[in-house]
Amino acid sequence: MKMTNPWIVSLLLGATLVQANLYPPAVLNLGPEVIKKHLTQALENHDATAILQELPLLRGMRDKSGSIPILDSFVNTVLRYIIWMKVTSANILQLVVQPSTYDQELVVRIPLDMVAGLNTPLIKTIVEFQMSTEVQALIRVERSKNGPARLNLSDCSSNESTLRLSLLHKLSFVVNSLAKNVMNLLMPALPQIVKSHLCPVIQQAFDDMYEDFLRLTTAPIALSPGALEFDLLSPAIQDSNILFNLKAKLLDSQARVTNWFNGSATPLMETTPDRAPFSLTVRQDLVNAIVTTLVPQEELVILLRFVIPDVARQLQMDIKEINAEAANKLGPTQMLKIFTHSTPHIVLNEGGATAAQSVVLEVFPTNTDVRPFFSLGIEASYEAQFFIADNRLMLNFNNVSIERIKLMISDIKLFDPEVLKDTLTKILEYTLLPNENGKLRTGIPMAMPKALGYEKAMWSVSKGALKLTPASS
Repeated sequence: MKMTNPWIVSLLLGATLVQANLYPPAVLNLGPEVIKKHLTQALENHDATAILQELPLLRGMRDKSGSIPILDSFVNTVLRYIIWMKVTSANILQLVVQPSTYDQELVVRIPLDMVAGLNTPLIKTIVEFQMSTEVQALIRVERSKNGPARLNLSDCSSNESTLRLSLLHKLSFVVNSLAKNVMNLLMPALPQIVKSHLCPVIQQAFDDMYEDFLRLTTAPIALSPGALEFDLLSPAIQDSNILFNLKAKLLDSQARVTNWFNGSATPLMETTPDRAPFSLTVRQDLVNAIVTTLVPQEELVILLRFVIPDVARQLQMDIKEINAEAANKLGPTQMLKIFTHSTPHIVLNEGGATAAQSVVLEVFPTNTDVRPFFSLGIEASYEAQFFIADNRLMLNFNNVSIERIKLMISDIKLFDPEVLKDTLTKILEYTLLPNENGKLRTGIPMAMPKALGYEKAMWSVSKGALKLTPASS
């Protein structure tokens, strides 16, 4: 029997893993509303309307006719009656972003409305006519052999079929005839003029918008201690939306990386509401890593009679039922130690979020004793509430429920720890939860909604994911 080369097996296995579908730790989903708003602002920043007002209409008509001798002669005949010609006003109307017929491609349509005027010795007033046209460009995902994929704008053009010219005021027959000839000459020339002068500006505006989105996405998020940073795994286009698939890393207070999150076979459930302007979806394992950073494992020491005297008396009565002699040894400095065996583990589901945590609880008769009466292993669950307050992601635990109790060590006698369940629930509710909620009180600053132009945002929970979206007004 012929043996398979181990090297070939390794190569095939590696190829299989590379081809496997991996899901990102987080996804930023930008809808057409956000894309339009930010591209419009970028065009304003680049003075696109000022560029339109400087369009060289006369030169453009001459250049278009120069290669056709008969047309060139006609142009010269018409233009000798024009002293001055200029775009007097220009507006960029509402942009349209829509899916292309091809996958991973968006069509951006930029409608233009302009008024041009010309002076002629035939009349003392300025002859004005309106020009309406549209520029179209494509946004595509471009992959490079030498670098990561990125979004690129290409195929920017103005089509003659979208061009409409009309005289604003009727004048004399001669002037109207001249204006009509000028508009006929502009029809084939204007699309090239617009493309030559406006498309480079649109390209610069798109590049600026794309870089702004990347800066917004990758800006460090303070966790106190440490920070969370996202980085781009790959861009994508879905329907009319731009998606940034993100990887993540957690850093400690010294800016050292403590945890990496890249693609995973664990799916990220997509729950973006229809037509949501944007969403940031964070996978459950990354949420848990953030919570672990904010609420690390620790040991709490509590003098029960000083902190919650009513619960201390209730615990003493419970112990008396188990062993009266032991209960009598509980002094004023009766002490509890709670070791958080695990940090709260968040479980995200359609109905809401819960947290599960394992703790070890020890009961000492006084604060001078080194050996406890007994040690208990407790598996507890809490309700986990995510919400936004003052542009910060907040998390709060409440409604303790003990799922399981195990007696680990007992110096008083063996007993069923379930008899302590009500008292232990109160102890966790009054001690452990306030301590952990105190660590979460500062929240996590979320600058993204405001940077995208939305004052209010909200968090929603779905199976395996936490999602940030704008709040309805």
